[in-house]
Amino acid sequence: MSAAAVMGRTLAVALTGMHGHLVEVEADIGQTLPGFVLLGLPDQSLQESRDRIKAAARNSGLPLTRRHLTVNLVPAALHKRGPGFDLGIVMAAYAADRQVHGVHGLVFLAELGLDGRLRHAPGILPSVMAAVDSGYPDVVVAEESADEASLVPGARVRGFRSLHEVIRAFGGEPEPPLASAVAARAPASGGEDRATSASLKGGHEPDLSEVSGQFEARFALEVAAAGGHHVLLEGSPGAGKTMLAERLPGILPPLDDQTALEATAVRSLTGRPQDAARLIRRAPFQAPHHSASMAALVGGGSGIARPGAASLAHGGVLFLDEAPEFDRRVLDALRQPLESGAITLHRSSGAVRYPSRFQLVLAANPCPCGWGGGRGSKCRCTSLQRRRYTAKLSGPLLDRVDIQVTVPAVDAAALTSGAGGEDSATVLSRILPAVERQATRLSPFGLSRNAHIPAAVLRDGPLAIEPRARAGADAALDRAELTARGHARVMRLAWTMADLRDADRPEAEDVDAALYLRRRGDGENAA
Repeated sequence: MSAAAVMGRTLAVALTGMHGHLVEVEADIGQTLPGFVLLGLPDQSLQESRDRIKAAARNSGLPLTRRHLTVNLVPAALHKRGPGFDLGIVMAAYAADRQVHGVHGLVFLAELGLDGRLRHAPGILPSVMAAVDSGYPDVVVAEESADEASLVPGARVRGFRSLHEVIRAFGGEPEPPLASAVAARAPASGGEDRATSASLKGGHEPDLSEVSGQFEARFALEVAAAGGHHVLLEGSPGAGKTMLAERLPGILPPLDDQTALEATAVRSLTGRPQDAARLIRRAPFQAPHHSASMAALVGGGSGIARPGAASLAHGGVLFLDEAPEFDRRVLDALRQPLESGAITLHRSSGAVRYPSRFQLVLAANPCPCGWGGGRGSKCRCTSLQRRRYTAKLSGPLLDRVDIQVTVPAVDAAALTSGAGGEDSATVLSRILPAVERQATRLSPFGLSRNAHIPAAVLRDGPLAIEPRARAGADAALDRAELTARGHARVMRLAWTMADLRDADRPEAEDVDAALYLRRRGDGENAA
Protein backbone atom coordinates (compact mmCIF):
# COMPACT_ATOMS: atom_id res chain seq x y z
CA MET A 1 0.00 0.00 0.00
CA SER A 2 1.44 3.40 -0.97
CA ALA A 3 2.04 6.21 1.48
CA ALA A 4 -0.63 8.34 -0.19
CA ALA A 5 -3.21 5.63 0.35
CA VAL A 6 -2.97 5.89 4.13
CA MET A 7 -3.04 9.69 4.49
CA GLY A 8 -5.99 11.48 6.01
CA ARG A 9 -6.53 15.23 5.92
CA THR A 10 -8.97 17.54 7.67
CA LEU A 11 -8.92 21.22 8.66
CA ALA A 12 -8.98 23.07 11.97
CA VAL A 13 -8.32 26.64 13.13
CA ALA A 14 -5.62 27.99 15.45
CA LEU A 15 -6.56 31.25 17.20
CA THR A 16 -4.19 34.03 18.13
CA GLY A 17 -6.46 36.35 20.04
CA MET A 18 -9.36 36.96 17.65
CA HIS A 19 -7.32 36.20 14.53
CA GLY A 20 -7.68 32.66 13.17
CA HIS A 21 -5.18 30.69 11.10
CA LEU A 22 -6.35 27.74 9.03
CA VAL A 23 -4.51 24.55 10.03
CA GLU A 24 -4.30 21.40 7.94
CA VAL A 25 -4.43 18.23 10.04
CA GLU A 26 -2.48 15.41 8.37
CA ALA A 27 -2.63 11.82 9.64
CA ASP A 28 -0.33 9.03 8.49
CA ILE A 29 -0.44 5.34 9.46
CA GLY A 30 2.95 3.63 9.38
CA GLN A 31 4.11 0.06 9.62
CA THR A 32 6.36 0.51 12.66
CA LEU A 33 5.63 -0.19 16.35
CA PRO A 34 2.28 1.05 17.64
CA GLY A 35 2.25 4.64 18.83
CA PHE A 36 0.60 8.05 18.52
CA VAL A 37 2.83 11.03 17.69
CA LEU A 38 1.52 14.60 17.50
CA LEU A 39 3.67 17.15 15.63
CA GLY A 40 3.36 20.86 14.77
CA LEU A 41 4.12 22.84 17.96
CA PRO A 42 1.14 21.71 20.08
CA ASP A 43 0.83 23.10 23.62
CA GLN A 44 0.32 20.93 26.70
CA SER A 45 -3.49 20.83 26.44
CA LEU A 46 -3.15 19.74 22.83
CA GLN A 47 -0.53 17.10 23.67
CA GLU A 48 -3.02 15.65 26.14
CA SER A 49 -5.51 15.23 23.29
CA ARG A 50 -3.83 11.93 22.34
CA ASP A 51 -5.22 10.16 25.39
CA ARG A 52 -8.57 11.96 25.14
CA ILE A 53 -8.92 10.96 21.50
CA LYS A 54 -8.02 7.31 22.07
CA ALA A 55 -10.55 6.98 24.91
CA ALA A 56 -13.27 8.86 22.99
CA ALA A 57 -12.73 6.70 19.88
CA ARG A 58 -12.88 3.48 21.88
CA ASN A 59 -16.03 4.53 23.76
CA SER A 60 -17.67 5.62 20.50
CA GLY A 61 -17.48 2.16 19.00
CA LEU A 62 -14.58 2.65 16.55
CA PRO A 63 -11.11 2.44 18.16
CA LEU A 64 -8.15 4.09 16.48
CA THR A 65 -5.72 2.03 14.47
CA ARG A 66 -3.31 -0.20 16.43
CA ARG A 67 -0.48 0.71 14.08
CA HIS A 68 1.79 3.75 14.34
CA LEU A 69 -0.23 6.96 13.92
CA THR A 70 1.52 10.25 13.16
CA VAL A 71 -0.49 13.47 13.14
CA ASN A 72 1.04 16.70 11.80
CA LEU A 73 -0.49 20.15 12.21
CA VAL A 74 0.47 22.43 9.30
CA PRO A 75 1.92 25.08 9.30
CA ALA A 76 4.39 23.52 11.71
CA ALA A 77 5.88 26.88 12.77
CA LEU A 78 2.56 28.14 14.18
CA HIS A 79 1.86 27.44 17.86
CA LYS A 80 -1.37 25.51 18.40
CA ARG A 81 -3.31 25.79 21.62
CA GLY A 82 -6.39 24.35 23.23
CA PRO A 83 -8.62 21.30 22.86
CA GLY A 84 -10.51 22.51 19.78
CA PHE A 85 -8.34 20.33 17.49
CA ASP A 86 -9.62 17.04 18.98
CA LEU A 87 -12.34 16.35 16.43
CA GLY A 88 -10.17 17.29 13.45
CA ILE A 89 -7.39 14.97 14.63
CA VAL A 90 -9.59 11.95 15.19
CA MET A 91 -11.40 12.37 11.86
CA ALA A 92 -8.07 12.67 10.02
CA ALA A 93 -6.94 9.46 11.75
CA TYR A 94 -10.12 7.65 10.71
CA ALA A 95 -9.68 8.92 7.14
CA ALA A 96 -6.10 7.60 7.07
CA ASP A 97 -7.46 4.21 8.21
CA ARG A 98 -10.20 4.35 5.54
CA GLN A 99 -12.94 4.21 8.18
CA VAL A 100 -14.60 7.45 7.02
CA HIS A 101 -14.63 9.44 3.78
CA GLY A 102 -15.59 12.90 2.54
CA VAL A 103 -13.79 14.78 5.31
CA HIS A 104 -11.17 16.47 3.15
CA GLY A 105 -11.77 20.25 3.00
CA LEU A 106 -14.08 20.26 6.04
CA VAL A 107 -13.28 22.25 9.17
CA PHE A 108 -13.75 20.37 12.46
CA LEU A 109 -13.98 22.45 15.67
CA ALA A 110 -14.85 20.57 18.87
CA GLU A 111 -13.38 19.15 22.03
CA LEU A 112 -13.89 15.47 22.85
CA GLY A 113 -14.98 14.01 26.17
CA LEU A 114 -13.65 10.62 27.23
CA ASP A 115 -17.08 9.11 26.57
CA GLY A 116 -17.15 10.48 23.01
CA ARG A 117 -19.29 13.52 23.61
CA LEU A 118 -18.56 16.63 21.57
CA ARG A 119 -17.96 19.64 23.76
CA HIS A 120 -17.93 23.36 23.03
CA ALA A 121 -14.48 24.79 22.28
CA PRO A 122 -13.70 28.44 23.13
CA GLY A 123 -13.51 30.86 20.21
CA ILE A 124 -15.94 29.11 17.86
CA LEU A 125 -17.18 32.36 16.31
CA PRO A 126 -13.78 33.83 15.34
CA SER A 127 -12.65 30.36 14.24
CA VAL A 128 -15.59 29.99 11.86
CA MET A 129 -15.05 33.54 10.61
CA ALA A 130 -11.44 32.62 9.77
CA ALA A 131 -12.53 29.43 8.02
CA VAL A 132 -15.11 31.22 5.88
CA ASP A 133 -12.66 34.01 5.03
CA SER A 134 -10.18 31.34 3.90
CA GLY A 135 -12.73 29.81 1.54
CA TYR A 136 -13.80 26.82 3.65
CA PRO A 137 -17.41 27.42 4.72
CA ASP A 138 -18.27 23.81 5.68
CA VAL A 139 -17.82 23.45 9.43
CA VAL A 140 -18.54 20.63 11.88
CA VAL A 141 -18.99 21.58 15.54
CA ALA A 142 -20.54 20.33 18.76
CA GLU A 143 -24.31 20.68 18.87
CA GLU A 144 -24.10 23.28 21.63
CA SER A 145 -21.79 25.38 19.43
CA ALA A 146 -24.00 25.28 16.32
CA ASP A 147 -25.99 28.45 17.10
CA GLU A 148 -22.81 30.43 17.62
CA ALA A 149 -21.13 29.08 14.48
CA SER A 150 -24.22 29.85 12.40
CA LEU A 151 -23.90 33.56 13.16
CA VAL A 152 -21.15 33.84 10.55
CA PRO A 153 -22.58 34.79 7.14
CA GLY A 154 -21.88 32.14 4.52
CA ALA A 155 -21.02 29.36 6.97
CA ARG A 156 -22.55 25.92 6.41
CA VAL A 157 -22.67 24.42 9.88
CA ARG A 158 -23.38 20.86 11.02
CA GLY A 159 -23.72 20.19 14.74
CA PHE A 160 -23.42 16.79 16.42
CA ARG A 161 -23.75 15.57 19.99
CA SER A 162 -21.18 12.77 19.89
CA LEU A 163 -18.27 11.33 17.94
CA HIS A 164 -20.42 8.27 17.23
CA GLU A 165 -22.87 10.47 15.28
CA VAL A 166 -20.03 12.15 13.36
CA ILE A 167 -18.54 8.79 12.34
CA ARG A 168 -21.87 7.56 11.01
CA ALA A 169 -22.49 10.86 9.16
CA PHE A 170 -19.25 10.39 7.21
CA GLY A 171 -19.75 6.77 6.20
CA GLY A 172 -18.21 5.02 9.19
CA GLU A 173 -19.73 1.90 10.74
CA PRO A 174 -18.99 2.04 14.45
CA GLU A 175 -20.29 -0.47 16.94
CA PRO A 176 -22.81 0.76 19.49
CA PRO A 177 -20.96 3.17 21.79
CA LEU A 178 -19.73 1.72 25.04
CA ALA A 179 -20.73 4.86 26.90
CA SER A 180 -24.50 4.55 26.76
CA ALA A 181 -24.87 8.02 28.23
CA VAL A 182 -23.75 9.48 24.92
CA ALA A 183 -26.74 8.20 22.98
CA ALA A 184 -29.29 8.69 25.74
CA ARG A 185 -28.10 11.88 27.34
CA ALA A 186 -30.16 15.03 27.63
CA PRO A 187 -29.93 17.83 25.04
CA ALA A 188 -26.61 19.64 24.79
CA SER A 189 -25.59 21.64 27.80
CA GLY A 190 -25.96 25.33 27.27
CA GLY A 191 -29.62 25.18 26.21
CA GLU A 192 -30.74 25.51 29.80
CA ASP A 193 -28.19 28.24 30.39
CA ARG A 194 -29.44 30.12 27.36
CA ALA A 195 -33.02 29.80 28.56
CA THR A 196 -32.06 31.03 32.00
CA SER A 197 -30.12 33.90 30.47
CA ALA A 198 -33.07 34.79 28.26
CA SER A 199 -35.42 34.79 31.25
CA LEU A 200 -33.07 37.09 33.14
CA LYS A 201 -32.84 39.43 30.16
CA GLY A 202 -36.61 39.48 30.00
CA GLY A 203 -36.74 41.03 33.48
CA HIS A 204 -36.60 44.67 34.50
CA GLU A 205 -34.38 46.94 32.42
CA PRO A 206 -33.04 50.14 34.02
CA ASP A 207 -34.96 53.16 32.71
CA LEU A 208 -34.16 56.87 32.83
CA SER A 209 -37.61 57.62 34.25
CA GLU A 210 -36.40 56.13 37.54
CA VAL A 211 -33.83 58.90 38.00
CA SER A 212 -35.16 61.73 40.16
CA GLY A 213 -34.12 65.24 39.13
CA GLN A 214 -30.62 65.59 37.63
CA PHE A 215 -31.86 67.26 34.46
CA GLU A 216 -28.41 68.58 33.52
CA ALA A 217 -26.81 65.15 33.95
CA ARG A 218 -29.65 63.53 31.99
CA PHE A 219 -29.03 65.99 29.14
CA ALA A 220 -25.30 65.23 29.26
CA LEU A 221 -26.11 61.52 29.02
CA GLU A 222 -28.36 62.12 26.01
CA VAL A 223 -25.59 64.04 24.23
CA ALA A 224 -23.10 61.29 25.06
CA ALA A 225 -25.40 58.61 23.66
CA ALA A 226 -26.09 60.60 20.48
CA GLY A 227 -22.44 61.21 19.61
CA GLY A 228 -20.60 58.32 21.28
CA HIS A 229 -18.81 60.61 23.76
CA HIS A 230 -17.03 59.72 27.03
CA VAL A 231 -18.42 61.06 30.32
CA LEU A 232 -17.19 61.96 33.80
CA LEU A 233 -19.88 62.24 36.49
CA GLU A 234 -18.63 63.88 39.69
CA GLY A 235 -20.81 64.33 42.75
CA SER A 236 -21.47 63.39 46.34
CA PRO A 237 -22.52 59.86 47.33
CA GLY A 238 -26.14 59.01 46.58
CA ALA A 239 -26.59 61.72 43.96
CA GLY A 240 -27.41 59.17 41.23
CA LYS A 241 -24.15 58.78 39.31
CA THR A 242 -24.35 54.99 39.17
CA MET A 243 -28.05 55.04 38.28
CA LEU A 244 -27.34 57.35 35.36
CA ALA A 245 -24.43 55.25 34.07
CA GLU A 246 -26.43 52.02 34.25
CA ARG A 247 -29.14 53.58 32.08
CA LEU A 248 -26.83 54.74 29.29
CA PRO A 249 -27.01 51.40 27.36
CA GLY A 250 -30.79 51.76 27.23
CA ILE A 251 -30.54 54.94 25.14
CA LEU A 252 -27.77 53.77 22.82
CA PRO A 253 -28.68 52.69 19.27
CA PRO A 254 -28.53 48.97 18.41
CA LEU A 255 -25.13 47.71 17.28
CA ASP A 256 -24.52 47.56 13.54
CA ASP A 257 -23.75 44.18 11.94
CA GLN A 258 -19.96 44.52 12.02
CA THR A 259 -19.79 45.75 15.62
CA ALA A 260 -22.28 43.11 16.75
CA LEU A 261 -20.18 40.36 15.16
CA GLU A 262 -16.99 41.70 16.76
CA ALA A 263 -18.60 42.05 20.20
CA THR A 264 -20.00 38.53 20.00
CA ALA A 265 -16.63 37.15 18.83
CA VAL A 266 -14.94 38.62 21.92
CA ARG A 267 -17.58 36.92 24.08
CA SER A 268 -16.90 33.67 22.24
CA LEU A 269 -13.34 33.62 23.59
CA THR A 270 -14.71 33.25 27.13
CA GLY A 271 -15.61 29.65 26.32
CA ARG A 272 -19.25 29.88 27.41
CA PRO A 273 -21.58 29.04 24.50
CA GLN A 274 -24.54 30.84 26.08
CA ASP A 275 -22.62 34.15 25.86
CA ALA A 276 -22.32 33.95 22.06
CA ALA A 277 -25.39 31.97 21.01
CA ARG A 278 -26.86 35.03 19.30
CA LEU A 279 -25.52 38.30 17.96
CA ILE A 280 -25.20 40.99 20.60
CA ARG A 281 -27.40 43.84 19.40
CA ARG A 282 -27.87 45.76 22.65
CA ALA A 283 -24.90 47.80 23.79
CA PRO A 284 -22.85 45.78 26.33
CA PHE A 285 -22.26 47.14 29.83
CA GLN A 286 -19.13 46.35 31.82
CA ALA A 287 -18.57 47.65 35.35
CA PRO A 288 -15.37 46.17 36.85
CA HIS A 289 -14.65 46.66 40.55
CA HIS A 290 -12.08 49.30 41.48
CA SER A 291 -9.73 46.55 42.66
CA ALA A 292 -9.46 45.22 39.07
CA SER A 293 -5.93 44.65 37.80
CA MET A 294 -4.58 45.96 34.52
CA ALA A 295 -4.95 42.48 32.99
CA ALA A 296 -8.60 42.36 34.07
CA LEU A 297 -9.34 45.77 32.61
CA VAL A 298 -7.40 45.86 29.33
CA GLY A 299 -6.55 42.15 28.94
CA GLY A 300 -3.57 39.96 29.67
CA GLY A 301 -2.49 36.67 31.17
CA SER A 302 0.23 34.15 30.43
CA GLY A 303 0.74 32.87 26.91
CA ILE A 304 -1.62 34.56 24.47
CA ALA A 305 -3.26 37.50 26.27
CA ARG A 306 -7.01 37.22 26.88
CA PRO A 307 -9.49 40.09 26.42
CA GLY A 308 -10.32 42.29 29.39
CA ALA A 309 -13.35 44.34 30.39
CA ALA A 310 -12.44 47.07 27.88
CA SER A 311 -12.81 44.60 24.99
CA LEU A 312 -15.90 42.95 26.46
CA ALA A 313 -17.44 46.45 26.45
CA HIS A 314 -16.77 46.87 22.70
CA GLY A 315 -19.72 48.69 21.15
CA GLY A 316 -21.11 49.58 24.57
CA VAL A 317 -20.24 51.14 27.91
CA LEU A 318 -17.27 50.68 30.24
CA PHE A 319 -18.31 52.10 33.61
CA LEU A 320 -15.67 52.73 36.26
CA ASP A 321 -17.44 53.55 39.51
CA GLU A 322 -15.31 55.21 42.20
CA ALA A 323 -12.78 55.90 39.44
CA PRO A 324 -10.13 57.54 41.69
CA GLU A 325 -9.98 54.31 43.71
CA PHE A 326 -8.56 52.48 40.67
CA ASP A 327 -4.80 52.20 40.37
CA ARG A 328 -3.61 55.17 38.34
CA ARG A 329 -1.55 52.97 36.00
CA VAL A 330 -4.66 50.91 35.28
CA LEU A 331 -6.65 54.02 34.41
CA ASP A 332 -3.90 55.43 32.20
CA ALA A 333 -3.77 52.14 30.30
CA LEU A 334 -7.13 53.15 28.82
CA ARG A 335 -5.69 56.19 27.04
CA GLN A 336 -4.55 54.25 23.98
CA PRO A 337 -7.83 52.37 23.32
CA LEU A 338 -9.79 55.59 23.88
CA GLU A 339 -7.97 57.05 20.88
CA SER A 340 -7.66 54.00 18.60
CA GLY A 341 -10.68 51.86 19.48
CA ALA A 342 -8.50 48.75 19.84
CA ILE A 343 -6.04 47.19 22.28
CA THR A 344 -2.82 45.52 21.15
CA LEU A 345 -1.21 43.29 23.79
CA HIS A 346 2.35 42.07 23.31
CA ARG A 347 3.70 38.94 24.95
CA SER A 348 6.79 36.81 24.33
CA SER A 349 4.59 34.27 22.54
CA GLY A 350 3.09 36.88 20.21
CA ALA A 351 0.92 39.98 19.93
CA VAL A 352 -2.87 40.03 19.82
CA ARG A 353 -5.30 42.80 18.95
CA TYR A 354 -8.80 43.08 20.39
CA PRO A 355 -11.47 45.62 19.41
CA SER A 356 -12.19 48.10 22.22
CA ARG A 357 -14.41 50.86 20.86
CA PHE A 358 -16.40 51.67 24.00
CA GLN A 359 -17.89 54.69 25.73
CA LEU A 360 -16.08 55.36 28.98
CA VAL A 361 -18.15 56.56 31.93
CA LEU A 362 -16.22 57.60 35.04
CA ALA A 363 -17.96 58.26 38.35
CA ALA A 364 -16.08 60.06 41.10
CA ASN A 365 -16.67 61.69 44.47
CA PRO A 366 -15.28 65.21 44.94
CA CYS A 367 -12.95 64.01 47.73
CA PRO A 368 -12.11 60.82 49.70
CA CYS A 369 -14.95 61.27 52.19
CA GLY A 370 -17.35 62.22 49.41
CA TRP A 371 -18.80 65.32 51.01
CA GLY A 372 -16.54 67.97 49.52
CA GLY A 373 -19.04 69.12 46.89
CA GLY A 374 -21.27 72.19 47.20
CA ARG A 375 -20.55 74.08 50.43
CA GLY A 376 -18.52 71.11 51.71
CA SER A 377 -19.64 71.72 55.30
CA LYS A 378 -19.47 68.00 56.17
CA CYS A 379 -16.06 67.41 54.52
CA ARG A 380 -13.15 66.64 56.86
CA CYS A 381 -10.51 65.93 54.17
CA THR A 382 -7.30 67.91 54.18
CA SER A 383 -6.17 69.75 51.09
CA LEU A 384 -3.37 67.21 50.64
CA GLN A 385 -5.84 64.33 50.77
CA ARG A 386 -8.03 66.02 48.19
CA ARG A 387 -5.10 66.65 45.84
CA ARG A 388 -3.91 63.06 46.09
CA TYR A 389 -7.43 61.81 45.46
CA THR A 390 -8.10 63.93 42.38
CA ALA A 391 -4.59 63.26 41.03
CA LYS A 392 -5.60 59.61 40.47
CA LEU A 393 -7.46 60.88 37.39
CA SER A 394 -4.54 62.14 35.33
CA GLY A 395 -4.77 65.18 33.07
CA PRO A 396 -4.08 63.18 29.87
CA LEU A 397 -6.93 60.78 30.75
CA LEU A 398 -9.42 63.55 31.55
CA ASP A 399 -8.41 65.36 28.37
CA ARG A 400 -9.90 62.41 26.47
CA VAL A 401 -13.23 62.63 28.32
CA ASP A 402 -15.54 64.86 26.28
CA ILE A 403 -18.27 65.53 28.86
CA GLN A 404 -17.43 66.39 32.49
CA VAL A 405 -20.40 67.34 34.65
CA THR A 406 -21.18 67.69 38.32
CA VAL A 407 -24.10 65.67 39.67
CA PRO A 408 -25.50 67.61 42.65
CA ALA A 409 -27.28 66.05 45.60
CA VAL A 410 -30.99 65.51 45.00
CA ASP A 411 -33.31 67.73 47.03
CA ALA A 412 -36.39 66.45 48.85
CA ALA A 413 -38.84 67.96 46.36
CA ALA A 414 -37.34 66.05 43.42
CA LEU A 415 -36.99 62.83 45.39
CA THR A 416 -40.51 62.72 46.85
CA SER A 417 -42.53 64.24 44.01
CA GLY A 418 -42.98 60.82 42.40
CA ALA A 419 -42.65 62.35 38.95
CA GLY A 420 -39.56 61.14 37.14
CA GLY A 421 -38.15 62.57 33.94
CA GLU A 422 -38.59 61.23 30.44
CA ASP A 423 -38.27 57.49 29.98
CA SER A 424 -35.49 55.87 27.96
CA ALA A 425 -37.73 55.19 24.97
CA THR A 426 -38.60 58.89 24.60
CA VAL A 427 -34.95 59.93 24.82
CA LEU A 428 -33.94 57.21 22.36
CA SER A 429 -36.52 58.51 19.87
CA ARG A 430 -34.56 61.78 19.73
CA ILE A 431 -31.17 60.08 19.63
CA LEU A 432 -31.83 57.71 16.70
CA PRO A 433 -32.46 60.49 14.11
CA ALA A 434 -29.29 62.26 15.29
CA VAL A 435 -27.32 59.03 14.88
CA GLU A 436 -28.73 58.58 11.36
CA ARG A 437 -27.66 62.12 10.44
CA GLN A 438 -24.14 61.37 11.61
CA ALA A 439 -23.96 58.10 9.71
CA THR A 440 -25.03 59.79 6.48
CA ARG A 441 -22.64 62.72 6.88
CA LEU A 442 -19.65 60.62 7.97
CA SER A 443 -20.03 57.68 5.58
CA PRO A 444 -17.52 59.18 3.05
CA PHE A 445 -14.91 59.05 5.85
CA GLY A 446 -15.74 55.46 6.83
CA LEU A 447 -17.11 56.64 10.18
CA SER A 448 -20.50 56.63 11.88
CA ARG A 449 -20.23 58.70 15.12
CA ASN A 450 -19.10 62.24 15.83
CA ALA A 451 -16.78 61.14 18.63
CA HIS A 452 -14.54 59.40 16.08
CA ILE A 453 -14.02 62.29 13.63
CA PRO A 454 -10.27 62.89 13.10
CA ALA A 455 -9.00 66.25 14.34
CA ALA A 456 -7.55 67.09 10.92
CA VAL A 457 -10.99 66.83 9.33
CA LEU A 458 -12.41 69.12 12.01
CA ARG A 459 -9.71 71.74 11.35
CA ASP A 460 -9.41 71.88 7.58
CA GLY A 461 -11.90 69.48 6.04
CA PRO A 462 -15.56 69.88 5.10
CA LEU A 463 -16.56 69.42 8.74
CA ALA A 464 -14.61 72.45 9.96
CA ILE A 465 -16.82 74.80 11.99
CA GLU A 466 -16.94 78.42 10.89
CA PRO A 467 -14.62 80.79 12.84
CA ARG A 468 -17.47 82.95 14.13
CA ALA A 469 -19.23 79.89 15.55
CA ARG A 470 -16.17 78.45 17.25
CA ALA A 471 -14.91 81.77 18.64
CA GLY A 472 -15.58 80.71 22.23
CA ALA A 473 -13.57 77.53 21.88
CA ASP A 474 -10.73 79.36 20.12
CA ALA A 475 -10.56 81.88 22.97
CA ALA A 476 -10.45 79.05 25.54
CA LEU A 477 -7.58 77.49 23.59
CA ASP A 478 -5.66 80.78 23.56
CA ARG A 479 -6.14 81.12 27.34
CA ALA A 480 -4.74 77.56 27.77
CA GLU A 481 -8.08 76.43 29.19
CA LEU A 482 -8.26 73.84 26.41
CA THR A 483 -5.57 71.69 24.88
CA ALA A 484 -5.51 71.03 21.15
CA ARG A 485 -7.10 67.67 21.86
CA GLY A 486 -9.72 69.30 24.08
CA HIS A 487 -10.50 71.83 21.34
CA ALA A 488 -11.14 69.01 18.86
CA ARG A 489 -13.41 67.27 21.35
CA VAL A 490 -15.43 70.45 21.81
CA MET A 491 -15.89 70.58 18.03
CA ARG A 492 -17.14 67.00 18.02
CA LEU A 493 -19.56 67.79 20.83
CA ALA A 494 -20.80 70.82 18.89
CA TRP A 495 -21.61 68.63 15.91
CA THR A 496 -23.62 66.33 18.18
CA MET A 497 -25.54 69.32 19.56
CA ALA A 498 -26.38 70.34 16.01
CA ASP A 499 -27.52 66.82 15.15
CA LEU A 500 -29.82 66.68 18.17
CA ARG A 501 -31.56 69.89 17.10
CA ASP A 502 -31.65 68.75 13.44
CA ALA A 503 -29.38 71.54 12.19
CA ASP A 504 -27.13 71.33 9.14
CA ARG A 505 -24.08 72.84 10.86
CA PRO A 506 -23.10 73.83 14.40
CA GLU A 507 -23.68 77.42 15.47
CA ALA A 508 -22.12 79.45 18.28
CA GLU A 509 -24.79 78.20 20.70
CA ASP A 510 -23.73 74.59 20.01
CA VAL A 511 -20.06 75.37 20.66
CA ASP A 512 -20.96 77.23 23.86
CA ALA A 513 -23.05 74.29 25.07
CA ALA A 514 -20.19 71.92 24.24
CA LEU A 515 -17.77 74.12 26.23
CA TYR A 516 -20.17 74.05 29.17
CA LEU A 517 -20.27 70.26 29.12
CA ARG A 518 -16.45 70.16 29.17
CA ARG A 519 -16.43 72.06 32.48
CA ARG A 520 -17.45 70.72 35.85
CA GLY A 521 -19.88 72.70 37.96
CA ASP A 522 -17.17 74.10 40.24
CA GLY A 523 -16.05 76.34 37.39
CA GLU A 524 -12.76 74.58 36.74
CA ASN A 525 -11.97 73.47 33.26
CA ALA A 526 -11.14 69.77 33.09
CA ALA A 527 -9.23 69.91 29.90
